[in-house]
Amino acid sequence: MFGTHDLTKHSLLFVVCCILSLSPCAYGLDRIAVRIEDRPGEVVGKILVEAEDGGILALSRDGQIWPLQPGQIAEVRQDESPFQPFTVEETSRRLLNEMPENFRIHTTRHYVICYNTTPAYAQWCGALFERLQMAFLNFWSQKGLTLSEPEFPLVAIIFSDRDSYQEFAKQELGSAVEHIIGYYSFRSNHMIMYDLTAVPGQYPVSRNPTKASEIARVLSRPLAERTVATIIHEATHQIAYNCGLQTRYADNPLWVSEGIALYFETPDLNSSRGWRTIGAVNRVRLNQFKKYLSYRPEDSIETLLRDDNRMKNPQQMKDAYSEAWAFTYFLLRNHPEEFIEYLSMLSEKPRLIWDDPQERIHEFQHYVGDLEIREREFLRYMKRLR
Repeated sequence: MFGTHDLTKHSLLFVVCCILSLSPCAYGLDRIAVRIEDRPGEVVGKILVEAEDGGILALSRDGQIWPLQPGQIAEVRQDESPFQPFTVEETSRRLLNEMPENFRIHTTRHYVICYNTTPAYAQWCGALFERLQMAFLNFWSQKGLTLSEPEFPLVAIIFSDRDSYQEFAKQELGSAVEHIIGYYSFRSNHMIMYDLTAVPGQYPVSRNPTKASEIARVLSRPLAERTVATIIHEATHQIAYNCGLQTRYADNPLWVSEGIALYFETPDLNSSRGWRTIGAVNRVRLNQFKKYLSYRPEDSIETLLRDDNRMKNPQQMKDAYSEAWAFTYFLLRNHPEEFIEYLSMLSEKPRLIWDDPQERIHEFQHYVGDLEIREREFLRYMKRLR
């Protein structure tokens, strides 16, 4: 019989086609016997959402969320044991059991890093992630939004090279993996990436760096700016969804999720530690937004806020992401209290309930102010920003 960890290798489809009953179990541990692709297994954790058609959204003890269709569920039992997240040791054992034999574990205060690259690179990443998390919590705390410590150990999986990363990640990303150097998985709660210093011909190094100083030197080169930014970006997503700023499988407007990650992502190539600042002007996104201004339609902000279509459209994505960063930057610099109230409201959204476009606009205006007024202020501010 396959354990829960075996099931994590399969991407599940959860279709909510009925009214949901938001009644998570408060007591006891839920044990859900499942059968996926004719493979039996068990998800042990707690039920977050039950649908009227029998579908379930469940959270397992390792922090993974399981969207289960009725036909995949064989039996649901509950025992007296309270729900307790896996410890660092349990998480480490589970990861080593899932990954190939040459993977090892490096742990920090909040992270479990499973890797098959050099120990130095795993340690460099662990230190980067810890600094980012501390800065993230402090940043929001100073603005009056108190977040929490992660409930689960935060997992990062680091492959030694791009090919092995792509082979692993294509199970979840499909052909899109060719264009993605690292990502945060909503469902597994894992961050997956590969050693950025191990790209043949990209950086002038003849072997994988084995010391922190060598890694810093390789990743301080201008060529590395976007790759380092991507890792910080995905790490920010993981922190946001584990510290209470956002809720997985809730209606988080994509411009907000990406705008915040873009606000934090700018690396400091003059720092040996890769990152040390929050809210520095994102030059790549600013330059793109300045270009966008020449053909930007009048309803641009409204279309950004009302749904996620522009953020997901390959033809519009570059402009939409630049505007998401610019609008987030503007709001945090000019209307922080209103924006914090808006974010606090979003953080309490229930799972699997989606707002219509009009409701999204209404909520923004209720907390942040009239959209036309804010847009005029926004455009004046961004045109002056250098």
